[in-house]
Amino acid sequence: MPYYVYILKSTVDGTYYKGFSENYLQRLEDHNAGLSKYTSFKIPWKLIYVEEHPDKRTALLREKKLKRCKAEYFEWLVEQPTNILKNTP
Repeated sequence: MPYYVYILKSTVDGTYYKGFSENYLQRLEDHNAGLSKYTSFKIPWKLIYVEEHPDKRTALLREKKLKRCKAEYFEWLVEQPTNILKNTP
């Protein structure tokens, strides 16, 4: 079963949140419903990036790498072909 690494952007202050999940759309709903303590103060969140990984381990490693990156990288990443959101209408 694939896992997904996702990046959210707060429409309140422009901060980013990086996470991984088997169901990134459900996680977005959870974040916007205030079910995550860390993200509940910056609702609403917009899903800006999603990439697919073959397993939980590789998704977790990628998420950890993204947590060390800067905002400029996320803005660049959004436009890359690895962003599966770019391929959906």
